Amino acid sequence: MEAGCDEAGRGCLAGPVFAAAVILPKGFYHELLNDSKQVNEKNRNELRAIIEKEAIAFAVSKIENTEIDNINILKASFKAMHLAIDKLKVKPGLLLIDGNRFVPYKKTPHKCIIKGDATYTSIAAASILAKTYRDEYMNTLHLQYPQYNWNANKGYGTIAHRQAISAFGVSPYHRMSFRLLPAQTSLFKV
Repeated sequence: MEAGCDEAGRGCLAGPVFAAAVILPKGFYHELLNDSKQVNEKNRNELRAIIEKEAIAFAVSKIENTEIDNINILKASFKAMHLAIDKLKVKPGLLLIDGNRFVPYKKTPHKCIIKGDATYTSIAAASILAKTYRDEYMNTLHLQYPQYNWNANKGYGTIAHRQAISAFGVSPYHRMSFRLLPAQTSLFKV
């Protein structure tokens, strides 16, 4: 029995990184299921309900921005995946990881697959759950900090988000170890 694992929010300037682990029944198929970046918001939310209902087991975890700043985003992504796997009610015999690197989880074998979220249904399902849970969380944070427009950009480094950081400063949810604003160019030649 294999669990697909993926994360969401690795490249964001604000908020946690989320990870999900999903074990699907053999032969599971849904025509909309794909890498979450290839699925629109309405369909992602529809798929989330289907995955949660049909999965043999699923779990979602997050690592907050302050811990990301302490341990780095790569380690935080792996830790979030480990926490999600810990919460699975059924223990998998194999982990399918989206990407090219992973820190082994206990003694469970794993396989890293580049663009695995577009290839394996269990990884695509994990991608959908991680993304929808993170988006929901960022929508909640938007209510506290509407000036950053997190309901639209979800914490990614859009021009509008960077302009808001420049105008309002940082929030407690920004990742201080990330380059939040571009380096200022010098006006004079040295």
